[in-house]
Amino acid sequence: MSLAIHPKVLATTYSDRVAKMVVAERTEPAEGIAGFVLADPGGGDLPRWTPGAHIDVVIGDVVRQYSLCGDPADRKGWRIAVLREAGGRGGSARIHDTLRAGTTVEVRGPRNHFMLEEAPSYVFVAGGIGITPIKAMVGEAEAAGADWRLYYGGRSMSTMAFTSELTATYGEKVTIVPEDVEGRLDLAGILSAPATGTLVYACGPEGLLAALEDVCAPFPKGTLRTERFAPRDALFSDDDKPFEVTAEQSGVTVTVEPGRTILHALDEAGVMVFSSCEEGICGTCETRVIAGTPDHRDSVLTDLDRERGDVMMICCSRAISDSLVLDI
Repeated sequence: MSLAIHPKVLATTYSDRVAKMVVAERTEPAEGIAGFVLADPGGGDLPRWTPGAHIDVVIGDVVRQYSLCGDPADRKGWRIAVLREAGGRGGSARIHDTLRAGTTVEVRGPRNHFMLEEAPSYVFVAGGIGITPIKAMVGEAEAAGADWRLYYGGRSMSTMAFTSELTATYGEKVTIVPEDVEGRLDLAGILSAPATGTLVYACGPEGLLAALEDVCAPFPKGTLRTERFAPRDALFSDDDKPFEVTAEQSGVTVTVEPGRTILHALDEAGVMVFSSCEEGICGTCETRVIAGTPDHRDSVLTDLDRERGDVMMICCSRAISDSLVLDI
């Protein structure tokens, strides 16, 4: 088995790429979901990407992250799917309302903080629009000859994208569970006795991921890998204390007070850091830690990443130590 596994690369080394792209195709893969194929306006090849990668779509002052859900071997088009969120902040609605075939749109990335690591077997769990990063992963696992299963839940068949494509391509390896007919995914049953070395990759709403964390708690550390739509931890706490941050490359030292983020403190001091969500979800602001101990509050890094402490998301995380030295 051989996966296209790549070493972890800091987002800041390649996420600054900004490109004007054209909507080559718009589809409606499910109720409330718009699918887009983005292409180079001149027909050129697009940068390579790996399953789990996402891009920033920029429309005016709106920036949203969407997982690439097409074929990584296709260098002519990037495929994304966007759920129109009625209770959201308006970004998805703007994308639904403004992007049509032929529309030009600004894109940043791709970045990947949800890498598919090599393993003998996988359990993939997707909830709703969380199928988007998982879809590319199952294709890679299949091509590598790995043992895998996908469990895909959603409110109803009409709201679940790519069901026909997945079942036609992979057959019984895919289990589709529409909640209105079959209830919710039986996570305890699905993961009752995973094979040794199995990795669990999941994406979906917070309730699903929190339940998976409970089910996977007895398994070896690092078994569960998730990508979230909402922050797992609170940005600030009543117990927060001030700490010092030195941006080594910039030669700037700032004090980060309670209720402020490292990102904002550095920005006020003239140190520019590329960022997007500012909630610890997208991984855009990942920064290398030279010295000090981070207090990780992001929803991107794995438990093993957090233990190493060599990178952090400065839009949300703080410091356990009195000071940090960052590679900025």
